[in-house]
Amino acid sequence: MSFPRPVRAVVFDMDGLLIDTERVVRDAMLAVAGERGLVFPEEVFLKMVGLPDHASRAVYIAHFGEAFDHEDFEADVWRRVRAELAVGATLKTGVVELLDRLDELGLPYAVATSSSHETVDRHLGEIQSRFAAIIAAGDYARGKPNPDPFLVAAARLGADPHDCVALEDSHNGVRAAHAAGMMTIMVPDLLEATDEMRGLCITIAQTLHDVRALLAAERA
Repeated sequence: MSFPRPVRAVVFDMDGLLIDTERVVRDAMLAVAGERGLVFPEEVFLKMVGLPDHASRAVYIAHFGEAFDHEDFEADVWRRVRAELAVGATLKTGVVELLDRLDELGLPYAVATSSSHETVDRHLGEIQSRFAAIIAAGDYARGKPNPDPFLVAAARLGADPHDCVALEDSHNGVRAAHAAGMMTIMVPDLLEATDEMRGLCITIAQTLHDVRALLAAERA
């Protein structure tokens, strides 16, 4: 596979792509729901992946009903998540190697996430300083699946969005990156690559090691 245009910059999603947090949140939500005698199918959670907080909340409120006490539910879920991640979030396979390769190639890179800056600070740890820009909730008008996070990231990097590679694990993230005009690569985590995703992406990569190999081959 070759890239349709020369690559000038790279924009990463965070949760489920750089760090293995989606599974932690999923398990916490399913556990809290179970303890409360609530039926919460995993399919409902998967609809939330990649969305900003308010949109995710709307998904499970639609499932549980308008009278659902979401504040107490969320508080319990996030207590579990923070306890699980207290020792630090686990980096996904190939993160450090890919960042090293981007540095070697002289390509700037940024994060465009639906999470807050506080969450980014807590989860990215020492690798956060490697990114030229961190675009998080509050930095853009509309969250994913709208293109705004990726457009802001490209502007911060001083790159045309069409010359950027976007790396995403979620369907909503892929939709956002494609809408921004970026060369989008999906690296699936909890969500599989559907026919829609294949149509929106230039390729589907199994790991970030595969992305590193693609970029290396492009610059060879």
